[in-house]
Amino acid sequence: MSAPLAERLRPQNLDEFIGQKHLVGKGAVLRKMIDSGRIPSIIFWGPPGVGKTTLANIIANTLHAPFYKLSAINSGVKDVRDVIDKAKNSRFFETASPILFIDEIHRFSKSQQDSLLNAVETGIITLIGATTENPSFEVIRPLLSRCQVYVLKPMDINDLQVLTDRALTEDIILKEKEIEIEETDALFRFSGGDARKLLNILELVIAAEETDEAEEKIVITDKGVKERLQENPAAYDKGGEMHYDIISAFIKSIRGSDPDAAVYWLARMVAGGEDPKFIARRLVISAAEDIGLANPNALLLANACFDTLQKIGWPEGRIVLAQTAIYLATSPKSNSAYLAIDSAISKVEQTGNLPVPLHLRNAPTSLMKELDYGKEYKYSHDYENNFVKQEYLPKELKNSRFWQAQPNPSEAKMRELMKKLWG
Repeated sequence: MSAPLAERLRPQNLDEFIGQKHLVGKGAVLRKMIDSGRIPSIIFWGPPGVGKTTLANIIANTLHAPFYKLSAINSGVKDVRDVIDKAKNSRFFETASPILFIDEIHRFSKSQQDSLLNAVETGIITLIGATTENPSFEVIRPLLSRCQVYVLKPMDINDLQVLTDRALTEDIILKEKEIEIEETDALFRFSGGDARKLLNILELVIAAEETDEAEEKIVITDKGVKERLQENPAAYDKGGEMHYDIISAFIKSIRGSDPDAAVYWLARMVAGGEDPKFIARRLVISAAEDIGLANPNALLLANACFDTLQKIGWPEGRIVLAQTAIYLATSPKSNSAYLAIDSAISKVEQTGNLPVPLHLRNAPTSLMKELDYGKEYKYSHDYENNFVKQEYLPKELKNSRFWQAQPNPSEAKMRELMKKLWG
């Protein structure tokens, strides 16, 4: 039995690689490193099917480096240490460092990631990690600081077209068949920018057409693709375009105060096998961004949801997610904190690093005191109602306003207090 089409067409060098021109196109940063024969430790972040594993293989082949591969799903600390020991023994003078490729590195625990630190720092191995999740959240800071993070993008229509043409003209099996693609819209849409999925769909449709048709010529149309994938539009794909569409619908339903829609989109994700941590993380963001100061308890509940999921796991975790989603959807809404920080950041970008007023500066040494650091600062708790008027902004921004209370009961109380204190 022959290998799947996606495996038969796997690129062996950068010239065969399709997509990611911002990284490996002529003159691009990663290409220059590979051509020079020296690369740092790297984390590839991007959706499935965009070439993370393929790039790791190509780098190892180009650098003629020993290549070790671990999957975070079924590897432990012992496996990591075994590979590091092998890497030490296979390293020779002036040869490239052995490459350790870890697929789905975001699934590695802290202790597993800790076990990599010394080997990465001392150059025993060059680490290449692949992740579909934001490494800022999933990779420990000491390891992340030792790696370059490169973002891989979904394949665009031009890339998908090039890949389709290559499959029909260069694949050892398909090039012997008479295949005509009349329409590509459904083919590309269902692939969601995922090269592997595109080739799998193409192979499935061609095999089905060969079974059904007596004619030797195979014609691929949008209708034919939809019929062959009639279950796919309703299915959830946690790696493709639908993944992003459904989480978007989920968050917008919460923002729009529709608990029924929120629970429906949550059910779609649960049934599709979405990572519950991904859902919980988005609920925490929504609690701060969309509910905000209108109901500060929302953020507490969202964080409790995230923590509870870590403790109880699946399938009971679905109940915690549903409780939190419904609570957020039925809460009053405010984005005043979101608008305030963006307004303040905009002002910082406009005005630069304005000096901290002297009276607000800390004065731990006698020299600082002589320079009037902290002089004339008024300690709020020494005054009635624990408040005293003084300027807290740089003088250039005196009387600037960033936070604007919105019309909800919680912020109305805050606004009244601020008005009472500041006038």
